[in-house]
Amino acid sequence: MKSRRRLEFLFAFILITTLYVAFFMETSTFITVFSLLLYAATIFIISFSIMLEERTPQHTLLWIYVLVFFPLAGYLFYLYSGQLYMKGYLFQSMRRKNREEWKRLMKQEDDPDVSFLQDGQMRFAEFSIHSALTPMSTSSKATILKNGEETFFEIKRRLMKAKKFIHMEYYIFRSDRLGKEMIDILISKAKEGVEVLFIFDAAGSLTLFSEDIIKMEKAGIQVRAFSPLKYSFFNQKFNFRNHRKIVIIDGEVGFTGGLNVGVEYLGEDSEVGFWRDTHLSLKGEAVYTLHTIFLLDWEYISGQHVLDDYRCYRHTVHDHTLDGAVQVVGSGPDTQQGIMGDFYYSMISSAEQSIWIATPYFVPDEAIRTALRVAAAKKIEVRILVPEINDSFLTQYASRSYFSELLRYGVEIYSYKKGFLHQKIIIVDGNLASIGTANMDMRSFHLNFEVNVFLYGTSSIRDLVAHFEEDMKDSVKISPVQFYKRGLLERSKESFARLFSGVL
Repeated sequence: MKSRRRLEFLFAFILITTLYVAFFMETSTFITVFSLLLYAATIFIISFSIMLEERTPQHTLLWIYVLVFFPLAGYLFYLYSGQLYMKGYLFQSMRRKNREEWKRLMKQEDDPDVSFLQDGQMRFAEFSIHSALTPMSTSSKATILKNGEETFFEIKRRLMKAKKFIHMEYYIFRSDRLGKEMIDILISKAKEGVEVLFIFDAAGSLTLFSEDIIKMEKAGIQVRAFSPLKYSFFNQKFNFRNHRKIVIIDGEVGFTGGLNVGVEYLGEDSEVGFWRDTHLSLKGEAVYTLHTIFLLDWEYISGQHVLDDYRCYRHTVHDHTLDGAVQVVGSGPDTQQGIMGDFYYSMISSAEQSIWIATPYFVPDEAIRTALRVAAAKKIEVRILVPEINDSFLTQYASRSYFSELLRYGVEIYSYKKGFLHQKIIIVDGNLASIGTANMDMRSFHLNFEVNVFLYGTSSIRDLVAHFEEDMKDSVKISPVQFYKRGLLERSKESFARLFSGVL
């Protein structure tokens, strides 16, 4: 694959050189014409290679148009965005290793009894077990944490009780009041002899100060940055970010969900305002799966071999009352490409009564849009909850560009007005749910490392349903008639933003 990257840079060099010679140097007509012909030949070769990538006809033509009508800039844009779906080879070695480790570590002595699952749940379970390589656990407990206050109170409480190890991984970790409180707890526990491994994403955690990192390392905490920017720009790994939020404490309890570490997640940022988010705590076998995802990430970035050191931390919840089933699923370039999108599609397709979705970034692919339209046409209740104001111009208007086709089929879309809605929730038929880090967009489906927890008939789903109903009270239903009347400027913004859907 190194030869491919060399070829890409060679093509870029040829395009730059030929354009410079043809338009900015005083040369003979022969050299000028030769330069233009060489430029055209290079564009033809690149276009032919795009045709061989087996994209959809629309995407193939789109990138060819970009190459032809935007000299040089079009090719550079193609290299750093248009090729992203094809860049799975950057993590080939990681994917091969992880697949082997999953098969080895996720073996169960006995398959769980899932005869209690209903038809829709069973159809989804058959797909998820086959596709994810992670087990479904009936001896785990999931507890919903409604907001930042509940989440960080519980995480800090459990951190202070740690006796053996703390393993932590965040996309965003800020050196603000909340971040420093967490760092102080980690340092205190490290000084007590508790092992602390800490991963932060290099792009997401730009506001994690180097002095705080040094302070943690001096206390004995092992700190690693995922995909440092200075090393990942030229091989394009900077596009593939670790969006996971994972905390594992003594192998007994795990946390994941939508909340990063920063005061805005507590609603304390005056510019952001109220922050609506959801997190999850886990106990039992599911913690082992979540922990394995963390350890695979740690091995990848540190080079240390630690998986087998923690195999003994596989606990079960001993409860005479069955509380559904729990399955933890990791996705990203280290797994089958687009698998989280497949999970969302399968959930939606399994619905018989209702589909409730809450997401801050709604940029669905064609398969999911089709599934939503078909569900609505079958008189299944489809509700989509998105924030009124997004933190990204492109995402906000790209999301709105999909409203028309969905509203036309009877999909109900609600705009959350109380503040910024950041939770990533799907509830199907009130008895199947997903909560985690993956948004409903192309970046979460194809580029980011994500982790979601799927709940089958658990009591915690009732909490998700109740919270969703509360959020509806702080939302306004988008009227199809009023939406269709929006002006030309709004439609132009949507059409422009939609062009970037593939990298949002």
